[in-house]
Amino acid sequence: MTPTLGQTILDYAAALAHFSDMEDGLTCAYLTPAHSATQAQLAKWMADAGMQVRIDAIGNVIGRYAADPSAIAPKVLMTGSHFDTVRDGGRYDGRLGILLPIVVVGALHAAGIRLPYHIEVVGFAEEEGLRFKTSFLASSVLAGHFNHALLDREDADGINMRNALSAAGFTGAGDDAALRDAAVDPATLAGFVEVHIEQGPVLLNRGLPLGIVTQIAGSSRFQVRVEGLASHAGTTPMDMRRDAATGAAEMTLLVESRCAQVPTLVGTVGQLQVPNGSSNVIPGACVFSMDIRAGEDGIREAAIADILAGIEAIAQRRGLSARVERVTPVNNAPCARWLMDQFGAVLKKRGLEAFELPSGAGHDAMMMQRITDVAMLFVRCGNGGISHNPLETITAEDAQLAAETFVDFLRHFRTTD
Repeated sequence: MTPTLGQTILDYAAALAHFSDMEDGLTCAYLTPAHSATQAQLAKWMADAGMQVRIDAIGNVIGRYAADPSAIAPKVLMTGSHFDTVRDGGRYDGRLGILLPIVVVGALHAAGIRLPYHIEVVGFAEEEGLRFKTSFLASSVLAGHFNHALLDREDADGINMRNALSAAGFTGAGDDAALRDAAVDPATLAGFVEVHIEQGPVLLNRGLPLGIVTQIAGSSRFQVRVEGLASHAGTTPMDMRRDAATGAAEMTLLVESRCAQVPTLVGTVGQLQVPNGSSNVIPGACVFSMDIRAGEDGIREAAIADILAGIEAIAQRRGLSARVERVTPVNNAPCARWLMDQFGAVLKKRGLEAFELPSGAGHDAMMMQRITDVAMLFVRCGNGGISHNPLETITAEDAQLAAETFVDFLRHFRTTD
């Protein structure tokens, strides 16, 4: 295997980072010009690697490396991840899981190697929820679980998703039939595997380059709007205020305190805003996001019930109103043992520990797990395990080892049939 695979992966990630919605940093929101440029570049690299490429109705870039012609009724082993980013994010989150299999397939193609099954590499167009405040748009289409009502959801500029698709050049943008037709037939799949930067410090602290994911924590996201009464900061006594921001602050602390009670539970308020706020006006409204995650769905739902009840109690006590919008939750997704064992066998053959760990972050594999068995391979994250941040990094050596491991996995892959 060519020893430069790892460096090629890093070079590709650096090249994609030039397509950004911001000048200093990497932001690639769904259906922006930077997003379209990234999509086109991925399609080119897939074609150069010997794949047949298509772009579906939601913007997923899908490259197929056809099976050996002698294969009888070959199934599809699907792999991939997302290419959109958070605001001012890292260059490997999601994108590593697209670029690594592209480079691996290119190496197989150059060596004239075909496998007894089709490989499909998917660049999922949206996972982060940055623009339309809903996650897993792209993988939900592929899995046949897309909520068509989301086509009317508007971004911060009042542009709905249907019009954004049209502006990005999609013919028949937002057509329900086209989106339904983009779903894959589960019967054609042999499974879905995703390579991903760990986004945490576990592998780094253990001195391990790779790890096998056991399960992906379920997540629930919310948008909360707290409303009070805007009034003058100098003339309104403290005991007569209906301050939406202080109410939201108390609700934020509630999220922190409740989610600190269980080790496997986490809660985050990542966005907190006073719309049209002024320094000399008591906030009449405040909006914030909530992200609640846990390895077990029951633990997550119990925490959510307590937090929602607490938000209502805080609002009533302070003379406020609170409107909570729940984004479609994603339940805990266990990885398939038979796929995990195949990754484990490859790692052991290479003299590496087949270390297993859960994922606290959400991934496209969660949506794909609704229609097929899934597995994930984590790659060590540098800089203390930081992710969703420009400091996110991996080494060329770890990328090389991950690529070689993935090649071995593909060469020895066996379906459950």
